[in-house]
Amino acid sequence: MYITNFQHCLNADGNIPKDMPKEARELANFLALLIDDASTGDYEAEPTIRCIEDGCEGLVVAFVDIEAEDEIHWICPICKTGGVITNWRGTKWDNSGDGK
Repeated sequence: MYITNFQHCLNADGNIPKDMPKEARELANFLALLIDDASTGDYEAEPTIRCIEDGCEGLVVAFVDIEAEDEIHWICPICKTGGVITNWRGTKWDNSGDGK
C-alpha cells in the first residue's frame, strides 16, 4: 500500500520538480492523475488510469473518502495495488473547488 503526502512530491512553486529521479517523478505524475480524477467527484465515469504495477492491465479506481475528506483512496481491482493520498487539496490537480 502506498501512503503519500502529496506535498512531499512538490517544489515550493507547487510543481512536480523536473530534477526528481525518474521513478519518483513517474510516481508523482501518476498520483497527480489520480488526484485530478478523484477530485472531480464524477464516480459514474469508467476508470481510465492504468495501474502502475509491472504487467498489470488493470484500471485504477480513485475516490475522495467520505469520512476523511482530505484523503484520496485508490486501488487496482486486478492486482489490488492501492494507496492513500493526503495533502492534495489546493494543488493544481485539485478539481474539488474546495481549495482547503
